[in-house]
Amino acid sequence: MRLDPKAHVTDGTYTFVLAGGRGCRLHQLTDWRAKPAVPFAGNLKIIDFALSNCVNSGVRHIGVLTQYKAQSLIRHIERGWGFLAASLGEYVDVMPAQQQNGESWYSGTANAVYQNLRILDEARPDRVLILGGDHIYKMDYSIMLAEHVDRGSEVTVACLEVPIEHASEFGVMSVDAEQRIVAFTEKPVHPAALSHRPTHALASMGIYIFETELLVSELTRDAGDPNSNHDFGKDIIPSLLARHRVFAHGFAASCVNTVNTTPYWRDVGTVDAYWEANMDLTAVVPELNLYDDAWPILSLQRQLPPAKFVVDDEGRRGGAYNSLASSGCIVSGASVQQSILFSKVTIGKGSLIEDSVVLPDVRIGKEVRLRRTIVDKHCCLPDGFEAGLDAAHDHKRGFHVTKNGVTLIVPEMLGQRTHRIL
Repeated sequence: MRLDPKAHVTDGTYTFVLAGGRGCRLHQLTDWRAKPAVPFAGNLKIIDFALSNCVNSGVRHIGVLTQYKAQSLIRHIERGWGFLAASLGEYVDVMPAQQQNGESWYSGTANAVYQNLRILDEARPDRVLILGGDHIYKMDYSIMLAEHVDRGSEVTVACLEVPIEHASEFGVMSVDAEQRIVAFTEKPVHPAALSHRPTHALASMGIYIFETELLVSELTRDAGDPNSNHDFGKDIIPSLLARHRVFAHGFAASCVNTVNTTPYWRDVGTVDAYWEANMDLTAVVPELNLYDDAWPILSLQRQLPPAKFVVDDEGRRGGAYNSLASSGCIVSGASVQQSILFSKVTIGKGSLIEDSVVLPDVRIGKEVRLRRTIVDKHCCLPDGFEAGLDAAHDHKRGFHVTKNGVTLIVPEMLGQRTHRIL
């Protein structure tokens, strides 16, 4: 049997997945759940991408740090990610905020890891991989880890090139010829452009590798600084540049999914971005490949019957076109066009669903019209209901309408019962 040359690197790595954020720019989608727990792509959660990347990369010592309205996220991980071989030391641990150091909750990304440093005493890793649980991408972390070790780096930051007009949303860095980071500014007003590509900047993906001893000492130092934001991008990384070997890792080298050689990565932090990323999947050849058996995106899968399309009468034929329909759906004499139906969505006759994202357990009545709409879990849309056809009218009815004209509907807007946990 041929041994994987990167196995020793992954075996000596512990991963913290930061999953405690609210994601307030998703508005009502995160009123009842943390951003990483938001459903995506028909049968997944956003966090499944980070966790699947870990497992597929061979990184299988994982701690998920939760805080904001975490119950559905915790339940999803406990029920959907318990398949790792505990007898071989593989695991995904859920770590709710516990006020382990003082009486405060997590006050920043660095503080979240600092409050859980005791876990490293048990795991005793050579290095620590830190990443967010709220982005859509496919990445082989073992390649980044191997590069980190080969360079003799003490800290490595994953990066990608982003348009300069969007760079203020990220940490922006400058590197020398050897890819050593020489400057790093979190969310700068005037981002530094790339010399070879002045329309773009080099942005941090919020994915870091630290040598364990350095991470522990720096987080301890930072915790005692009353002027710190206790954030990796704002405080920890910039403070290390002059004192330690900090390098950038280009995402293109470890991306598992490319579109015309461009690495696929999406921040679904706004309602518009969330809708657009889901719509990407309805293309004939989607930019994000979810059908790659070599790099599966794993998740908790409900035991449901196949999707069903019924009624074959002229003028009221049940069908879906350029769409995804998940298990348990019933489309009865309705038309679904360029949309995603999550599990157990039912649609009555004469309805037309266009360019929409319909989350699990939604009931749609007869003669309903939806266009460019996101419908949250457990909504019940009555016969004749319309949304997404008139933005001003939708706004008057209390629906959330984005600047790009996407209408978001949650049960409370319809005067229906509040959300269930799952």
